[in-house]
Amino acid sequence: MSLPNPDAFGDYLVFVDESGDHGLARVDPGYPIFVLAFCLFAKADYVDRVGPALQRLKFRFWGHDEQVLHEHEIRKPNKSYGFLFDPAKRTEFLDAVSKLVDEAQFQLVAAVIRKLEFAQQYALPANPYDLALEFGLERIFLELNSRGQAGKITHIIVEKRGEKEDNQLELAFRRICAGANALNQRLPFELVMIPKASNSTGLQIADLVARSVGIKVLRPSQPNRAYDIVARKFRRSPAGEAKGWGLKVFP
Repeated sequence: MSLPNPDAFGDYLVFVDESGDHGLARVDPGYPIFVLAFCLFAKADYVDRVGPALQRLKFRFWGHDEQVLHEHEIRKPNKSYGFLFDPAKRTEFLDAVSKLVDEAQFQLVAAVIRKLEFAQQYALPANPYDLALEFGLERIFLELNSRGQAGKITHIIVEKRGEKEDNQLELAFRRICAGANALNQRLPFELVMIPKASNSTGLQIADLVARSVGIKVLRPSQPNRAYDIVARKFRRSPAGEAKGWGLKVFP
């Protein structure tokens, strides 16, 4: 096994989290989509600004920084989020989280699969996770190249989900990076899978933004404060267009 060469590492990290179930056998009528959010951070911003900002938020509301933020638990508080049952505290906390995301320096690429339409359109549809992964990695690759990162190794960090799913993800990732993508290019990415309970700043932010994108795609006319903040993070065309650049909805 060859040792990593630090000189080959790029200046960015990518954290990936999902919203919704990627399965097609049973589709939740209330949330019939799958979202994969890719958050691209410059390492300098990540270590100097984003991480400390999240720590300060945790110290403020929990008194320590070991609490892991989960969007689901914010919506449906458990014991460690019990203070959110106080309306005033909930408003204060949500304002602080919104400020954290708004001020964090990162770029967002999100792939959204409309599962019902996808299953109807193809006799043998691909795994929605694999397809969303391909869409996201292609756009991250193009963005990194535009930032002078061509040929440099960028780590793509995801949560572990279970041995079977992790093996499937690794196979799909290696296939895409080997050239099985719309660009027909090798992608200089390395996969890092970490335990779900890991206190990763980047994964927590990816978790916070993914569902707001899904809700906007499902119900575009519904007021969505979280999305209004997240939308400013999308990768965009030179003309300012997010569709196809930072937001890929399929089909």
